[in-house]
Amino acid sequence: MPQVPTQMTVVAISKPGGPEVLVPETRAVPVPGPGEILVKVAAAGVNRPDVAQRSGSYPPPPGASDLPGLEIAGEVVALGDGATRHKLGDKVMSLVAGGGYAQYCIAQDAEAMTVPPALSMQEAGATAETLMTVWHNVFERGALKAGETLLIHGGSSGIGTMAIQLAKAFGAKVIVTVGSKDKAEACLKLGADHAVNYKSEDFVEAVKTITGGTGANVILDMVGGDYIDRNYDAAAVEGRIVQIAFLSGTPKASANFAKLMVKRLHHTGSTLRPRSNADKAAMVAAIEAKVMPLLRDGRIKPLMDSTFPLEKAADAHRRMETSEHIGKIVLVA
Repeated sequence: MPQVPTQMTVVAISKPGGPEVLVPETRAVPVPGPGEILVKVAAAGVNRPDVAQRSGSYPPPPGASDLPGLEIAGEVVALGDGATRHKLGDKVMSLVAGGGYAQYCIAQDAEAMTVPPALSMQEAGATAETLMTVWHNVFERGALKAGETLLIHGGSSGIGTMAIQLAKAFGAKVIVTVGSKDKAEACLKLGADHAVNYKSEDFVEAVKTITGGTGANVILDMVGGDYIDRNYDAAAVEGRIVQIAFLSGTPKASANFAKLMVKRLHHTGSTLRPRSNADKAAMVAAIEAKVMPLLRDGRIKPLMDSTFPLEKAADAHRRMETSEHIGKIVLVA
């Protein structure tokens, strides 16, 4: 077992702003507390909440690291009291409340998952946050069932590409919205049944045509804005709309709520980061039971867009903010 150093390189947010405020600095390696493990980070996923935190609009929850980074993969190098799920030397991937942009990161023992051999460490670093977001929102909150139709906005994003694969693996029909031909092709290659270019097509009309007028049973929306009212139009009777972000720029919108009543719709939403450790551990247990076999068999894996060295996190954020990426962006420590 390699000796754990006392100092490490991290990427911190020097002040709220653009990608240039992400700066490498040296900090003390954290010590795991009760129920925690210390992970030597091999890869850390880059996610939209990291961009929001960097810009000053998404502060970390109380007690969490001030460093960005919500998902990691690496080797367990130290155990806190009561951490019994994993042992030293194990390769794990985990959702974390912050601190992923670093050479070492604390994770909750109950939230870390063993990396299946079918995944590289870089792929593992792109898996935990995305997988938990999709599982909880599409299957637990959205209650997607085999034979139903799922509409995914932002189909080529890290979350979208994982949602396509999981929904198809569980027998659903998938429609995605995308902004380019390349993104449409990537989604169809992953298994999406239909890709709608929102720049040249009305997704409401497209969904109605594709479903023979029925509409989508579940809609995963990370856009918000005027999509909210249009989602009500695109949804089937008893449809479930799950809100996970507001890339339109504002969480406020105007919508005709009569549609909610007439169609008996459910409009829900969630965020992962502020949830209790018990909630997250329960999600991990469900994923290990229901999804991990698919990962082990290689039937599901994150679609990788690009990797950047940890010190080049600013370039990774620039890549994300172009919205040209298809799949996941990962930092390699």
